[in-house]
Amino acid sequence: MGKNMVPRRLFFTKGVGKHKERLTSFELALRDAGIAAQNLVRVSSIFPPQAKLIARKEGLKYLSPGEVVFAVVAENSTREPHRLVASSIGVAIPSDRNTYGYLSEHHSFGETEEQAGEYAEELAAEMLATTLDVDFDPDKSWDEKKEIYRISNKIVRTANVTQSAIGDKRGLWTTTIAAAILIFE
Repeated sequence: MGKNMVPRRLFFTKGVGKHKERLTSFELALRDAGIAAQNLVRVSSIFPPQAKLIARKEGLKYLSPGEVVFAVVAENSTREPHRLVASSIGVAIPSDRNTYGYLSEHHSFGETEEQAGEYAEELAAEMLATTLDVDFDPDKSWDEKKEIYRISNKIVRTANVTQSAIGDKRGLWTTTIAAAILIFE
């Protein structure tokens, strides 16, 4: 297995579902994300060396119903009316493609999609920066840290995929999901 188990591609996806049953709202969020027909295995947060980030539409073509698929997943749910929930995956990709990067999961209440996404992106970038010995002040703003990462030439790209939703006004379960799906072919 070893080297054959290193994903060559990955894609981001997201979704939201609402239902009176929590499990069904999760299933509906998976359907919205296009990954309900797969058996997801949650993994930790490494962006594989030399992996290519591809579009969701392209990535979904690699999946088969019933397939066991490795994924970094963030999910959140509420049945509190009008409560804001968010799920986000952040990524930080090193400029040296032979080095691994980081993915981060973030799930929050009361944060906008933009806030949750920036937080997840910042988490991934900080994890990568610490492994690459990029000198930064953790108390600086995300914008200031992004500039330091850019100047260091060690981090080439950061991004996020985020799904937010407002809790259903009738008290149905509202579930958000964001995921990075790893592809081996």
